[in-house]
Amino acid sequence: MTVPGLTGGNITSLAAGYYHSLALLSNGTVESWGRNIEGQLGIGSVTNQDQASTVTGLRGVVAVAAGNTHSLALLADGTVKAWGSNGSGQLGDNTVATRTTPVTVSGLTNVEAIAAGSAHSLAVLADGTVKAWGTNGNGQLGDNSLTQRNTPVTVTGLANVRSVAAGNAHSLARLADGTVWAWGYNAQGQLGDNSLTQRLTPVKVDSITTAREISAGIHHSVARLADGTVKTWGYNAQGQQGDGTLTNRPAPITLDGATNIRAISAGHYHTLVLDRDGKVSAVGYNNNGQIGDGTTANRTALTTPVNSLSSISLIAAGGEFSLAG
Repeated sequence: MTVPGLTGGNITSLAAGYYHSLALLSNGTVESWGRNIEGQLGIGSVTNQDQASTVTGLRGVVAVAAGNTHSLALLADGTVKAWGSNGSGQLGDNTVATRTTPVTVSGLTNVEAIAAGSAHSLAVLADGTVKAWGTNGNGQLGDNSLTQRNTPVTVTGLANVRSVAAGNAHSLARLADGTVWAWGYNAQGQLGDNSLTQRLTPVKVDSITTAREISAGIHHSVARLADGTVKTWGYNAQGQQGDGTLTNRPAPITLDGATNIRAISAGHYHTLVLDRDGKVSAVGYNNNGQIGDGTTANRTALTTPVNSLSSISLIAAGGEFSLAG
């Protein structure tokens, strides 16, 4: 379906939360739609929206990220704005107050990339270090503690980071050398270090040396490699790793059938990939039709192509829905 009120020709990026969506437009503004009970749409109210509305007061945005019920925007000046749920400090404004319009994340400058987890947030700085804030009950902030942080703290021991991804209670970082590092909750193997041990500081994901993109679901992780193949690891109870099983994987495996891939996105329990021909494929949980194959049956093998999609350049996997543009 087409999103009402959204002009598709000028969308440069998409982000999907649990039940809300963000679209970054080429003019540097942001459109939002979906559930809004925590103000995650940033429109000054908590009214759900079934068509796109403009996020209040944002200009010069270059990237967006959507958590469960909070949202982030990176501005061209290197600062970060946040809005929505804040009960765990995930907005980083040194409060736990819900915000229905964007506020500035405290103390952040020179930011180059952002990510939003269920209730925590990450930012990569120009110097290659990573800042984190929000809930930390499983060490997902990577500061060697379990202490909630209402303002950004530095993730321990990381340098030369290029991008980050955030799941429910784990975090990922992709380094300039193509390796991936992970920290936080690990009961399903989502850290990819061939263990189930929670980590309060980053550990290296096994066997990945050429990563070009990373994404995190609730409890699984995905990496796109330089050769256009995809690795997955962690939770697999809905088949989101595409290996034909429901077996959790504590170390990376190859996503069968994923070749010539240009983009990836991990939803709560499903995985999307976009190939260089503009076709979208999907695997995993499908209770609400998020695989897009015209059914609600879970898929343990990559389903390609998703019905009626072609010439796609952008994808985003949400809680139980998918976006493509």
